[in-house]
Amino acid sequence: MSIPYGGDQRDAGNWADENGELHQGADELDGGALLDRVMTFVGRFCRFPDGHALVAAVLWAVHAHLVVHLHTTPRLALLSPEPGSGKTRVLEVLDLLTPDTMFVFSASPPAIFRTMRNQTTTLLFDEVDTVFGRKGKDDDNGDLRALLNAGYKRGATIPRCVGPMHTVEHFPVFAAVALAGLGDLPDTLMSRSVIVRMRKRKRSEPVEPFRHRVHAADGHDLRDELAAWALRQGEAVGAAWPTLPEGIVDRPAEVWEPLLAVAEAAGGQWPGLAREACVALCAVANDRSVSLGVRLLRDLHLVFGDALTRSTADLLARLHGETGYATDADGEPVLLLDAPWSSLRGVPLDPRGLARLLGQYEVRSTKVKIDGRSSQGYRREDFWDAWQREGAAPGSETAEPAEPAERRRSEAPSWVPDTVQPPEPAGTRGGEVPEPGSAPEPETPPLTCGVPQVPQVPDFRTPGRRGTAPVAHCTRCGQKLLLVVTGRDTCAACSKAGAA
Repeated sequence: MSIPYGGDQRDAGNWADENGELHQGADELDGGALLDRVMTFVGRFCRFPDGHALVAAVLWAVHAHLVVHLHTTPRLALLSPEPGSGKTRVLEVLDLLTPDTMFVFSASPPAIFRTMRNQTTTLLFDEVDTVFGRKGKDDDNGDLRALLNAGYKRGATIPRCVGPMHTVEHFPVFAAVALAGLGDLPDTLMSRSVIVRMRKRKRSEPVEPFRHRVHAADGHDLRDELAAWALRQGEAVGAAWPTLPEGIVDRPAEVWEPLLAVAEAAGGQWPGLAREACVALCAVANDRSVSLGVRLLRDLHLVFGDALTRSTADLLARLHGETGYATDADGEPVLLLDAPWSSLRGVPLDPRGLARLLGQYEVRSTKVKIDGRSSQGYRREDFWDAWQREGAAPGSETAEPAEPAERRRSEAPSWVPDTVQPPEPAGTRGGEVPEPGSAPEPETPPLTCGVPQVPQVPDFRTPGRRGTAPVAHCTRCGQKLLLVVTGRDTCAACSKAGAA
């Protein structure tokens, strides 16, 4: 192969392949027209669920030539529920269009690691569901899973011990990867992928039979032109910040930025096609099956309605489809019949199971008051954070005010007046308004209470000695009394003599 995919030997002029045929120079290539021809070539042999998936596949094939300039490389995930849906055919066609491909069926992880260490490689994984299907001691695909997850960003490496001295070597794993398999992939990989849901084509959807020995030459010609175009556009695409469609943020934005940058560099109809495909395929990714907890949050948002509180029994009846959560145009109750809660692992969801599932989102049951009766239930405000984080609530909805906690009987006041009227100032009765400064000060009513009056206690302290203990003297002999007794003013001797 005479095409240096690294781009260090290709100039902008015309060039000849190994057969001596002249090809158009990179500075004369029309990117939009080139991508149109690539799309026509892919569409001849592959039937996608819609045109957006075809656009995504073409952009992914082009971005594989530019991966050395990019910061992230999205995975292209071709998934289907049944075999025979055209996934392998797409990989076979991409094998003709992308640089330095490695078609992986049963390659060992060491072979893949060493290949990627020696050159930039485009990995095409078929039957990738077998990589994630094994569990326990029979699972020997941990290195492959780490490669697929970590190789999404530039500079990613995986350390491994090699050689008899167990020297630690960091293997580069940043590479463009296309995957084909049955069912879904792990969430960590799905979030890094452009997801295409392949289906068996109908009889009314014919495609041209694909033969590698017949069509490989046409595919390789397109690959060579893409390599020449990427050589000139690589640095500009890597430094570009494309405008993302509204609502595409976080990980979806990171996935689609390289593809949108390719489309903007190509020009023509491709910027518009890429943005339409981005919105459509991000919606496909959001429609994939969710966890049981997220499904419960979404169903609870539906059956909760506009109420601020609902009892646990009421919520379970609505989740089981026993009670309607709304009414249709004819006034008939609308039941939640397509949910799994009436037969979850063979038994209906009970209050304990509901509390366990909601506990992982920090939603707890509490005492609620409904129609004057207290029961165990849930408050709408407690769901708000979980609904917002898991995408179960519309973004335009606002949080409801918190319902005041139920007051205990011991804390309730014995009597609270309905209204408290301020005292009417003097001179204002009968509509008269006093002159400024002429209104008398309001009289303060005397304080009254029912406490009995305390009897007066005689003061026996000696005058002039403040703060000392009380001192008394006998009224007959004048000596100091050692013991002061109320009502007694003579000493013991004088009292005894008087008694005699």
